[in-house]
Amino acid sequence: MTTEPETDDTVPAEQERAPRRRGPEILAIGLVAVAALLVAGLVGWLLAGRDVPSGGSAEAGFARDMQAHHAQAVEMAFIIRDKTDDPTLRAVAYDIATSQQQQIGQMYGWLVQWGLPQTGSQQPMAWMTGHDLSGMSSHGSTSTSPTTVASTGTSTGTSTGGPSGSSSASGMPGMAGMGGDGSSGAMARMGMATPQQLATLRAATGVEAERQFLTLMIRHHQGGIEMAKAVLARTNRAEVRTLAQAIVTAQAAEITQMQQLLDARAK
Repeated sequence: MTTEPETDDTVPAEQERAPRRRGPEILAIGLVAVAALLVAGLVGWLLAGRDVPSGGSAEAGFARDMQAHHAQAVEMAFIIRDKTDDPTLRAVAYDIATSQQQQIGQMYGWLVQWGLPQTGSQQPMAWMTGHDLSGMSSHGSTSTSPTTVASTGTSTGTSTGGPSGSSSASGMPGMAGMGGDGSSGAMARMGMATPQQLATLRAATGVEAERQFLTLMIRHHQGGIEMAKAVLARTNRAEVRTLAQAIVTAQAAEITQMQQLLDARAK
């Protein structure tokens, strides 16, 4: 009769304890990894914080004010698309609405990325006081320090005195506190249509509505180009310069086209 060798169920103490050490070791490695990620994130946050514009910078002011400026252009573009049967004018309105809405999202994203609020405490256009139509600071400086907007802003074209800004723009970034003399001058300088002008455009029909839209939008684009040139004179940030230059180029071309359309509708 064959006897099977007895099995030794005794496990050496070292082997029994080995698996029990894996849990604490894994936990320790995980804690080290988490700590490393936290340190890396903190370093990245500190480095990024030193490389973003301040709340009173030209970049932040431009992003806020241009969002409001673009929002009114989109509003006017939708108004005329519902009023005109002219395919060229409808195409112009569509291009303005789509391109400027996309740019609004881009500038909104900048402020989020920079950790800045969408609405600033400065009056509209405070960041570009002293700027002239050539796009250069009259003081020869690219300082981004916030200043107070002068109450005697000048306007050309169809802009008029009184409270400025559209019904939708008053709640947009950079539009807080509108209604004072300083903001009225700033809004005229931006080429923004007044609430009265927007109401007249909504009530107009036919060729008269087309003329009003083209007149208002040409002035609006002129103000947008001035704003874009102002930030180009005040920033070295690549993303801001790229967008500002694109605005100058596109809106200058659209002004030429809209002026031709307006001339064709001369009374």
